[in-house]
Amino acid sequence: MALFSRDVGIDLGTASTVVHVRGRGIVIREPSVVAIDKSNMKVMAVGESAKEMLGRTPGGIVAIRPLKEGVIANYDMTQVMLRYFMQKAGAHSRMFKPRVVICIPSGITEVEKRAVEEATIQAGAREAYLIEESMAAALGAGLPVEDAVGSMIVNIGGGTSEIAVISLSGIVASQSLRIAGDAFDSAIMLYIKRELNLLIGERTAEDIKLTIGAAYRRPGHADENYEIRGRDIIDGLPKNLIITSTEIIEALGDPLGEILEAIRLTLEKTPPELASDIMEGGIVMAGGSSLLYGLSDLISHVTGMPVIIAENPVDCVAMGTGIVLNELDSLRRLLVTSNQKKHQ
Repeated sequence: MALFSRDVGIDLGTASTVVHVRGRGIVIREPSVVAIDKSNMKVMAVGESAKEMLGRTPGGIVAIRPLKEGVIANYDMTQVMLRYFMQKAGAHSRMFKPRVVICIPSGITEVEKRAVEEATIQAGAREAYLIEESMAAALGAGLPVEDAVGSMIVNIGGGTSEIAVISLSGIVASQSLRIAGDAFDSAIMLYIKRELNLLIGERTAEDIKLTIGAAYRRPGHADENYEIRGRDIIDGLPKNLIITSTEIIEALGDPLGEILEAIRLTLEKTPPELASDIMEGGIVMAGGSSLLYGLSDLISHVTGMPVIIAENPVDCVAMGTGIVLNELDSLRRLLVTSNQKKHQ
């Protein structure tokens, strides 16, 4: 049956979902958003078209992000979204169902693992295999995860930051934080509200982050400006203001501080021999939020270690699932087995 189905790997992210189809590579990279009509619960749009509706929908239509902080917050909408992406990828038909390798954060509970498995099966998968995001990202970044050498991956996505030291196909030390790109957006919104008395939406905060967002001031780097449009807290009227990249560095101080502390704790728990390997090979960064300007410099400055951004950081996790699909028998030990499967 595998000959007639297109097996898929899915990076099911809080902000976006990336789909890898065996033999074809990355075929979908869309926001993890579903728009529904509240009057009849009919799905109006999924992915990119649904994201366009965020904050702009009339009263009867609501745009939902079914995942929060890396885990399923709305089971039914997650199932709808997965089915949509699998069908769009040409991997799902009534006769032949695909095998699916899907990513999970390392810190999730057994209940949350089962929810991902069951949603994937209900969406049309023949079999669902779970892999931790850190392991998939390391594979996708080309790290030697099966060798007796220490590799460190810092994967910062939309909902979670996954930090892990990997050696001999196993995770030696790790930290999973529910702080990442979404937390950056929230921090920007809060800063602008607190310091400038201006209310802005999630999309505006994300635009600010992508346009002038920064984590660290490189020597000689000129300050950048961004004109914000929002609503004045005091009089409730629309208002335009200018914000600078220096202010964004200040706004992001708390969430970035927690990520840096998690990296420090992971290194603290790493055996000395593996730590020396990391010092030589460097910390590798993946995930869309790893592209925040100056973040790699900040991590290098704090840890004293070289930091390298993966060649294709946004797609690393999905590419890792594709590698597992191609060598499922030999790489099966990298997969996560839930208690549900252990007892079957």
